[in-house]
Amino acid sequence: MNIRILTNAEQVAINCAMLIASQVINKPNSVLGLSTGSSPIRSYEYLIKWHQEGLVDFSSATSFNLDEYLGLEPTHDQSYHYFMQEKLFSKINLKQSFIPNGNTENTDEECINYENKITSMGGIDLQLLGLGINAHIGFNEPDSTFSKSTRVADLAPSTIKANKRFFENADDVPKKAITMGIGTIMRSKKILLIAYGKSKAEAIRNMVKGDINPMVPSSILNLHKDVTILIDKEAASLL
Repeated sequence: MNIRILTNAEQVAINCAMLIASQVINKPNSVLGLSTGSSPIRSYEYLIKWHQEGLVDFSSATSFNLDEYLGLEPTHDQSYHYFMQEKLFSKINLKQSFIPNGNTENTDEECINYENKITSMGGIDLQLLGLGINAHIGFNEPDSTFSKSTRVADLAPSTIKANKRFFENADDVPKKAITMGIGTIMRSKKILLIAYGKSKAEAIRNMVKGDINPMVPSSILNLHKDVTILIDKEAASLL
């Protein structure tokens, strides 16, 4: 695990974008694993800028998103389909992108098909992760075991609380999501995790310094052979 402590969130964002851009430049047909939430937005802005300047070409690249809320239409303004279109996809020339269908009538089939699609593409070359305040990655919440593959997950109360700010009413916050499993994430060739701010300091400490434990889902990353962690000084304050 390569941990890089940077000055601030802006430095985290630009270094994250540089690593993603380098992946695509070095392997134009890369399969990228992408994430949503506030953490990657600034990095996506850099990637858009560099693409518009002709520095990065995504025309041969493919992406898979980590997760999607269960029960939201892709056109819902809080769905991750909508997020990715607004924050990245509509502004670059990505060859193709895949996001779990959270509005499917058959979740088991959707999860199996999503997992098979990743496998058919040769797996994920670089997986981008954020980090929840309870150390979740994707929507893999603290649990008694590490999940193996794409599945429907119940969102933890702390995750639901953190997501309330995006919805008009607390009751509107989805309670479930389709997410890549821990096993799916761990099969990625490279993993890049970003976090910043004091609110993530405890999760970072537990991930890096604690035991490998499914109650700290991100702790499993210690077993991956190629993980880069980009954090600012505030997120690193408890290390």
